[in-house]
Amino acid sequence: MQTLPVWLVDAFSENNFTGNPAAVCALERWLPDDQLLQMAQQHNQSETAFFIPAKGGFELRWFTTLVEVNLCGHATLATAHVIFNHLDYPDARIHFDTASGRLTVSRDGEWMTLDFPAGQTAELTPPPDMLKALGVTHYRHARKGRAWLIELDNREQVEVLMPDFAAMLPDEHKVCVTAKGDDKYDFVSRFFSPGVAVPEDPVTGSAHTMLIPYWSEKLGKTTMLARQVSARGGDVRCELRGDRVQMSGTAVTWMQGKILLR
Repeated sequence: MQTLPVWLVDAFSENNFTGNPAAVCALERWLPDDQLLQMAQQHNQSETAFFIPAKGGFELRWFTTLVEVNLCGHATLATAHVIFNHLDYPDARIHFDTASGRLTVSRDGEWMTLDFPAGQTAELTPPPDMLKALGVTHYRHARKGRAWLIELDNREQVEVLMPDFAAMLPDEHKVCVTAKGDDKYDFVSRFFSPGVAVPEDPVTGSAHTMLIPYWSEKLGKTTMLARQVSARGGDVRCELRGDRVQMSGTAVTWMQGKILLR
């Protein structure tokens, strides 16, 4: 029997029951892919992060309950929280080698900052069936990058959406819906990805890699505060630095224990 440490962390949150939960599992070496997927299914979170020690830092992979994904912001933040706070990591910066290249997380007190490549988008007409499934009858702009980005008129329109997730399958299943924010927030968003078993993601770092360049250009500023207005919700401090984006947030541990792998 193999014993593996595991944590459940609420990322982009200062309190439990908000932000985006992720399971984080520390490995000494990579297990077979099918076993990693089975473990993610057993955890039944939107993402399970697995990491191993590597030269100069760690290797990091992310799994939903259906597939391995090539980028996940909140599970990266959760993993950094575990390494900083539970594994007594001595440095102020962690390097992760991932399917999306080298990613860096730095800490300043309770706040951690993800350094990710910026996600580019291009103006494109969205499929009518996708808009119907989202419940969107009018939009200001639509762009396509690693996911669809649909801008609506205001925060309320984003908040009241009730998508038909079954109708979003099997085609255009990754959609970020966004709008300009209010006095406190520069912009708000929600993110839907039913095709990878995440109907609505509470707080989505990978979506903000697209949102930050988009809103930076529209608002004429490089530093912003964003709010993902899901039911759990979460705040993201955003900054555009050339072809990189920085996303800052906090995280809290909800549970820790051991996996007894037979």
